[in-house]
Amino acid sequence: MTTPVEVRYFAAAAEAAGRGAEQVLLPAGTTVGGLLDLLAERHGPALRDVAARCALLVDGVLHRDRDAPVGAPTRVDVLPPFAGG
Repeated sequence: MTTPVEVRYFAAAAEAAGRGAEQVLLPAGTTVGGLLDLLAERHGPALRDVAARCALLVDGVLHRDRDAPVGAPTRVDVLPPFAGG
C-alpha cells in the first residue's frame, strides 16, 4: 500500500530539488531516512547532500531520526539548516 504525500522543499532543498513541492507516493513503513533516500534518488546528488543535513516536518511534527517511521502523512516539509542552525 502507498500513501500520496505532498512534499515541500525550502531554501537549499528547493534549489537542489529544482522545485518547491511535489507529490510522492510513500510505501507503507517508510522511515525518515527512506523518504530522504527516495527524494535523493529522484533529484540526484545535490539533494542527497542537502538532505543529509535536513530535518523533516511530518504533518507539523519535527523528525530528525532517520530510523523513525513517517507513518501515513499528508504533508512533509524538507527543512535544511537555516542561518545559525
